[in-house]
Amino acid sequence: MGQRINRCVELLEQDQAIYYDGPHSGHLLTQAQGCIDAATWADYMNVGMEHGSFDMAGLAEYMRGMVDAGPTRSGHRTPAVIVEAPVNGIDAAHVRQNAWQFRQILGRGVHGILLCQAESADAVRAFVESCRYPHNTLGVDPAIPSPLARMGGAVRAKDGGADAAGRKLLGIGTRGRGSETTAAPVWGLSSEDYMDRCDPWPLNPRGELLLGVKLESPEGVAHCEEIIAVPGLGFAEIGPGDLSLSLGYRTIPREPYPKEMQEARDRILGACRSCGVAFLQSCTADNIIERIDEGVRVIAGHSEAAAVRGRAHQKRTMPV
Repeated sequence: MGQRINRCVELLEQDQAIYYDGPHSGHLLTQAQGCIDAATWADYMNVGMEHGSFDMAGLAEYMRGMVDAGPTRSGHRTPAVIVEAPVNGIDAAHVRQNAWQFRQILGRGVHGILLCQAESADAVRAFVESCRYPHNTLGVDPAIPSPLARMGGAVRAKDGGADAAGRKLLGIGTRGRGSETTAAPVWGLSSEDYMDRCDPWPLNPRGELLLGVKLESPEGVAHCEEIIAVPGLGFAEIGPGDLSLSLGYRTIPREPYPKEMQEARDRILGACRSCGVAFLQSCTADNIIERIDEGVRVIAGHSEAAAVRGRAHQKRTMPV
């Protein structure tokens, strides 16, 4: 039986690579499709709402279908589901103004969110804060006034201070009460337990929420080290499609990448390894072993053949 709600978190804790399926340009969000995808070969299903429809009713039905058809062969209630949000992580104000998207997505019972076009650490901190309940305070600046102090008139800070290494800490979470009654049943938890467990891993060792960022612009690459150091992130990736477009390529270059893209990829991978954040990259059955040995831990490419080889290479024991 699965030891956690989120199969991907359980695997990443074991340093096992995780594999996903699901289109970036939208997904058929119906109860019937959820029943089908409950038996996926992948560890998580990607639901692309950056370019696909922002369909919350459909997402709720999809999650219901997964629960109805579960549990998985690994003993988890459902495979993990991670949604690409439409908002771009350009700056903190942009993210905070669109934080309603995260509340809506999480309220359907998904297990993670990917923030696209991440370009600043402040934007990513706002993203993490928007996905957290305020009573979960790991990684929050202790100098921020407590709830009782704020009732006495103390100013509630939006941004945290810095730790001893100079890295900025988080501000207080801003996700409000209300959607736990729809999300908790998907996870098989009480509302109270859900509110404690729906917190970003690995920042919270008991957390089941997997948050990621896509660095797909020159600005994002330029700030990748400080972005990936933001507490609360579980994975990060280079977005070769939009990054290549911003560099003037009308078609997406295939690997081996042009020099500037390869340098960006290696820089982001290095930042992920330094911060203990999983790096996402597309892999094939031909290069999966090399990529795993290099440190890639979230595998795109929608290739079951690559997953079979990669799982065998890592001697994975969890059933698919």
